Amino acid sequence: MLKGVFTAMVTPFRDGRIDWERLRANVAFQIEKGIDGLVPVGTTGESPTLSHDEHHEVIECVVEAVGGKVKVIAGTGSNATDEALDLTRHAQSVGVDVALVVNPYYNKPTQEGLYRHFSQIADLGLPVVLYNIPGRTAIALAPSTIARLAEHPNVVAIKEATADMDTASQIVASCDMSRFSILSGDDSLTLPLMSIGAKGVISVLSNLIPDRVRQLTEAALDDDFVTARRVHEALFALFKVMFIETNPIPIKTAMMLASMDSGEMRLPLCEMSGEHRAALERALFEHEVLACEDEDEAAKS
Repeated sequence: MLKGVFTAMVTPFRDGRIDWERLRANVAFQIEKGIDGLVPVGTTGESPTLSHDEHHEVIECVVEAVGGKVKVIAGTGSNATDEALDLTRHAQSVGVDVALVVNPYYNKPTQEGLYRHFSQIADLGLPVVLYNIPGRTAIALAPSTIARLAEHPNVVAIKEATADMDTASQIVASCDMSRFSILSGDDSLTLPLMSIGAKGVISVLSNLIPDRVRQLTEAALDDDFVTARRVHEALFALFKVMFIETNPIPIKTAMMLASMDSGEMRLPLCEMSGEHRAALERALFEHEVLACEDEDEAAKS
């Protein structure tokens, strides 16, 4: 069963190309800080702007750098079933542990179409995490469809990003939670979702402070919700500021300030506005993600 913190990794760029050295360094940092797993080429990894070759190469690099130390959940979704099948086959062939498959976007299939799409991908044999994020895809998996898919032996979890607690409660009520996991798709909702049965989070903030995010999930998994609430309250402002602009703009900017990334993105994503960057920097200093001695450097960059 999938549980804990899985980092939705950024894809570092430098001068328009993938920065492989930085990507490997980010993997090493995550493992050192005790992360439970890594999620390359998802939304935070700017997968829509990667070529198919780059998509494959990022997955291969992360699998090699991980070396079996933690799970790798690779994004292999598409709005074309054949393309998603091809991406999933490649991920399977290079040793990925699990595929993260997003709802087909733009073409707005029916619930039956969604069921057939995910079922065909799961039939390949690689464990699948459903990714339910209607804010980006314009279509949501209904709880009844999730329950049908959860009966497939290779559908093992859902990344729940509807921000709807009723939907999550319906999933808990209708699925076998002894073998099927709910993972929060929003850092700020990790604690509420875990209070009703979720097992962890696919996190954006954990790119920066994986150990602190892990404190929250470990406490909640131990049913220590007093501690979990305390950590949630301490991190809540950081959870929210990471979405002050479109993800992954804030997290890549924060990582740049922390000397963990170039901060470079591919169009149509671009650098943060000055006002939002100032708010982000204030939050990072207030929460001691950046040390006071870094303030002058941040102001210069």
